[in-house]
Amino acid sequence: MYRTDIFRTATFRLTLAFVVAMIGGITMQFLLVYAQMNGYESARSSDLLRREAALLVQETPERLEDVVRERSKTDLRVILNGAGLFDLNHNRIVGDIRRWPEGLEVSNRTRRLKVAPPGDTPYEMRYLAIEVPGPGGGAGDRILVLARSMHMADELRYIIKRAALISLVPMVLFALLAGLFLSHRALARVKEMRQAIERIMAGDLHERLPAGREWDDIERLAGAVNRMLDRLEHLLDEIRDVGNDIAHDLRTPLARVRARLERALSSSDDPVHLKSIILRATQDLDQCFSVITALLRIGEIENGRRQAGFTTMDLSELVAGIADLYEPIAEAGGLALSVEGADRAIPLYGDMDLLNEVLANLVDNAIKFTPPGGDVGLMVGQDEQGCAWLQVHDTGIGIAEEERGAVLGRFYRSDKSRHIPGSGLGLSLVSAILHLHGATLKISAFRPNQELAGSVFTIHFSGRSGSDRSASIT
Repeated sequence: MYRTDIFRTATFRLTLAFVVAMIGGITMQFLLVYAQMNGYESARSSDLLRREAALLVQETPERLEDVVRERSKTDLRVILNGAGLFDLNHNRIVGDIRRWPEGLEVSNRTRRLKVAPPGDTPYEMRYLAIEVPGPGGGAGDRILVLARSMHMADELRYIIKRAALISLVPMVLFALLAGLFLSHRALARVKEMRQAIERIMAGDLHERLPAGREWDDIERLAGAVNRMLDRLEHLLDEIRDVGNDIAHDLRTPLARVRARLERALSSSDDPVHLKSIILRATQDLDQCFSVITALLRIGEIENGRRQAGFTTMDLSELVAGIADLYEPIAEAGGLALSVEGADRAIPLYGDMDLLNEVLANLVDNAIKFTPPGGDVGLMVGQDEQGCAWLQVHDTGIGIAEEERGAVLGRFYRSDKSRHIPGSGLGLSLVSAILHLHGATLKISAFRPNQELAGSVFTIHFSGRSGSDRSASIT
């Protein structure tokens, strides 16, 4: 089975394709070489025939007849393979060309004809037939026929064909052997990866594919899979932690509900007392429902299902509305709520309801974590590129620098905020909504190096929304 798999690998198939391309390339190369050499030999033969004809035409008719008759004893034999004088009726007068070549016409152009002697192998000759004066002084009384064998072209064809076959066979064999070797090597690496994947599927989530230094495509693919596995392992750990946090956060209110209901069963039938117990139990259940609802909304937003509600909106109008809503709450808590930059329209493409929830969470947190006499501020504007930004700051207890990334996680609550009611999901919801809008969130201190350092939440919109861009949290 392993040997047959070698022939099914992409490397071996690529090798076969390369072999076919190599055979085609070599064939084309030899055809071009043969065409060039054959053309050169044909042109050379035609030139020799014309030059010899030009010399012979200058001879007298008697001398021309003697030269053709005695050509075997002269240098003419080296250049020409046949010569003959014929009358106008194509009857031989003298020369070693015994018969008029079939298909030959009198012309200044040479012609390539095939000669088939009786009982012998046919061969090709190049002929030139021109009219010459006869003994009577007529301008065209006789026809001079000169011939040159094309055996050089035949020899070239044979040599090129033989060279092609001799060179092609070892090259193809070498390419096939190289393909087998490379396929065997690739298959061995794939086998190692398959074994690693089987161990991962068996539950060993710490196993990784052999990636090496990622010098080739397979190693780069293995490296990408390993990074994906790292991400999946991290997400699984987060899911495990979230599940534990959900169980912990729901256990306390559910336990209180159960304890109150048990006390109601054992208490008197006082309607006022029973109503009080039912009211408190309802509040505890509402807290459980709020946690579940927040988790469902975060999951819905992270899956990008809310982009259908995106439209062009005015960010200044949104900020002004939040300020009007929370200003009485801030005054009741002894805080000053200020707004800057909301006096002009700032267009933004997004979901107004979701961004309203972002601002509501940030302002609500700022009010809850700022002691009386503090300040809470909202600022909105545009940068030089025309991208919208907004900022929420307060003079509260602040967020430690090492906790600024963790507070965006689900159910995280710092030690300084555990005495304040909440589920720890508000900033997680903010992060998910900003991720959906392709926005960046930066958390910093409003007054560094002070006891009440405060917090500054700065949101910068890139101007292009979509879940395909990650929100950068710093």
